[in-house]
Formats: sequence, structure tokens, C-alpha cells
Amino acid sequence: MDNRVNSTSRRCGTLVAIAAVSLTCSGEAPAPVRLEGATAAALYSARLPTTTPQQSGTTNRLQAVSPVDENVVWASGTGGTYAVTTDGGETWTSHVVPGAETLQFRDVRGVSARTAYLLSAGSGSDSRIYQTEDGGKTWELQFQASDPNAFYDCFAFWTPRRGLTMGDGVNGRFPVLRTRNGETWQDIGNNLPAAQAGEGAFAASGTCVATQGEKRAWIVTTNSRVFATRDAGDSWAAYGTPIAGGTGTAGVFTVAFRDPLHGIIGGGDFTGAGIVDNIARSSDGGKTWQLTPQAPVPGAVFGLSYVQGSGDEGEDGEGHRARKTVVVTGPGGSAWTADEGDSWNSLPGATGYWAVAFASPRAGWLVGTKGRILKVSF
Repeated sequence: MDNRVNSTSRRCGTLVAIAAVSLTCSGEAPAPVRLEGATAAALYSARLPTTTPQQSGTTNRLQAVSPVDENVVWASGTGGTYAVTTDGGETWTSHVVPGAETLQFRDVRGVSARTAYLLSAGSGSDSRIYQTEDGGKTWELQFQASDPNAFYDCFAFWTPRRGLTMGDGVNGRFPVLRTRNGETWQDIGNNLPAAQAGEGAFAASGTCVATQGEKRAWIVTTNSRVFATRDAGDSWAAYGTPIAGGTGTAGVFTVAFRDPLHGIIGGGDFTGAGIVDNIARSSDGGKTWQLTPQAPVPGAVFGLSYVQGSGDEGEDGEGHRARKTVVVTGPGGSAWTADEGDSWNSLPGATGYWAVAFASPRAGWLVGTKGRILKVSF
């Protein structure tokens, strides 16, 4: 649905000030320490993110971002625009897909420096999926909607060739698409619950669909429902959420899961100026959702992302806490949490950004209006 709105270093002085934590400032690594409770929270919260503006090479609004790794990142936006970097954002190049100059690429999936998918959101034939396998030199049109009432919002992939695309409800049915070969897309809308009146998704940040593992996926809707599948889209269940929606401007915009059970959603009302209940989380695979304290983002949270890769630090309290780190963003502001929403910290000055994604704790990107890109590192 068109929403109609256009390293940190571990400073020794900081760490030694945290009570009950024994660390060394020498080059010699200390013995492993298991950190729990408030101590773990304090230590991880001390690792404040740093932000670095980057130049995208375009002034068109960027609405989606897809890191392949810490070096290769794809972004997409209005005016048929996509941007790509192969050096972690030190240099970006932006281009327009030939024949797509009027399209809005609301989602992108980067596979490698050579391979990526683009999804344009728009009415009828403006909803399309393109793929490149030569770094953007040429693009193949894989799908173009034929129904004039169709409007596709976002997609997500389990593997480079297995993915899922969400579309707004048409006559009580969601025309959701699935690919199993990365080339052709089939309608699996009959597998989903019926669409309620006016129900669709927000084509805001390319994150109205999330995948996890080989077969799990979740879709969030304008009516604040979550659809969940455990068999790659063959069957779905619908669940309610406590975020207000159903008005056409309010609902759930974005979803992410860090494992089969634990996930987070964001939303709000993009016409509002205040902060509302905008974040909820689940610990049972999306069956039930509980509100967290409000993230300090006025209006609506358009996109969110777990800080991927941080669990590699281990199974101690710090690693556990790191896996719960989430960054959220919307036109009204951006924020982060180290504890999956129990507490929030603003990202000062980070307004006008629509989407966020991470390759690792050291490498995340926010993209937004006027082609702006902000790298975020923890």
C-alpha cells in the first residue's frame, strides 16, 4: 500500500567505571567473564553507536537497503534509482534502470556485487520485479502485474533464489507471490487468510515481509495483523497485534525475527506528530505480541533491523544482550535498543530515514530522503 508520504571503541575509562566488571587495559586478553543482569546491560549500553554520513550519488529518496556483507550493499528508491557500494560505503554509485524512470523501487535484495533484485511498488503494471546478474549493467524484468488493482509492497528471501512478495488485498484476497528458482514468480494468494476491507501492507522500507531459516516467514499488514508460515508459504496463520491500525495511515509497517521464536514489529501512524505505541515483540513465533515501551520516534516506525552478527561474540551475558540489539527508523527519527525494547536510546539528528539494515555490528546503513545514507557502527 502506498503510504502517501513522500565502532564504537571499548574505551577503557568507560568500562572500568562499570562496577563489578573486571577488564584489563593491557594488550593481554582477560579471562572470560560471564556477565548477567544489570551488569551485562550496563556494559553493552556503554558501546554507543557511531554514525557516519555517506554520499549515495543521488538526490532521489532511498527507501530500502540490503547489505550483502560489510563491503557490498545495495539501496533503492524513487525515480527508478538504485545505488551500490563494494567498499563499505566509502564510494557509492547510483543509476536508473532503463525504462523504469517513473517507478519507485520500494525494496531491494542484494545477493552479491553482481546479483540483486528490485521491487517497484505502484498501481497495476507499475508493480514489477527486476533482476541483474552483471552488477546493474542490464536488468531483466521478471514480473509485471497485470491486474490494474494490484499493488505490491515488499519482498524477502530465504536464499538467493527462494523468496516471497507481499501485495495489497484485492477483492478479499492477497495476491502474494513466491519464487523457488529466482526467475519465475507464482501467485500463492489462496494459501493466505482472507484480506479484510482495505487491508494491505506499507510500502515504506521493504520490510513488511521477513524470512528466517529455510521455511519461516512473517507478513505484517495495515490492519495490524501478522501472518506466519512455517512451510515456506504453503500454509499461513493470522495473529493480532496490540499496535493500532486499520485507518489506512496506521498499522504495522515492519517486522524482523532473530530466530524462529523471537521477533519484533514496528508501526504507528505516519500522519501523526506524536509518539504512540509503536513497538511490540513476540517470543512464540508471532502468535502473541506484547507492547514494549515506546521507541522515541514520532509518527511511525517505517523500518527496523536486528544488529546482525553480534551473537558471534559468544554465549556470555554480553553476547546474549548483543543479539537483542535493534535499530528502528522513520521520517520522524531513529532510535536503538540493547534489550529488544525494554529501554530506548535516540540516534540524535537521524531524521528523514526510511529503512535500516545491518551486515554486522560494525556495518549497518540507514537510507532516506534526498538520497541520504548514514552508516551505523556499534
